[in-house]
Amino acid sequence: MNAPFEPRLVGLPPVVGEGTRVLLLGSFPGVASLRAQQYYGHPQNHFWRILAALWPQHPLPADYAGRCGWVLARGLGIWDVYAACEREGSLDTSIRNARVNDFQGLLARAPHLAAVAHNGGESFRHAKAVRASLGVEIPSLRLPSTSPANASWSFEKKLNAWHEAMARFGLT
Repeated sequence: MNAPFEPRLVGLPPVVGEGTRVLLLGSFPGVASLRAQQYYGHPQNHFWRILAALWPQHPLPADYAGRCGWVLARGLGIWDVYAACEREGSLDTSIRNARVNDFQGLLARAPHLAAVAHNGGESFRHAKAVRASLGVEIPSLRLPSTSPANASWSFEKKLNAWHEAMARFGLT
């Protein structure tokens, strides 16, 4: 019996710029994010809420384009480890036949990159490969996933871990 067909999904383009100092890498956008064509588009994901709490003096824009500019202005970039994959649903454990993004050209777009922060364990599994692709020795940080599936971490505990990581690179 054949396994059910899982469609090939394509991820989102990077949100990076010349001022990006920390690149935040997720694994691959969930169903809601792909549908909206926005990083962290699921309303239950803590990502945008955490960033808003990190930088309360800079109100988080309501629109996605504004949010992208907002994170870039803070020195943060957003991308994913995987460029494409097959997956049913949104869980990382369902990812199959994944193709890793091409990180080699990233430094031309983000020449001041000082660290890569991984949003969760699936992304962090690729930390060494990402560093090798970049061709520079920069720190890799593992952050607790902002996903609603990471229910063992409270919002406050996630926020504290993220604050500590961003402060380490002058982003708070």
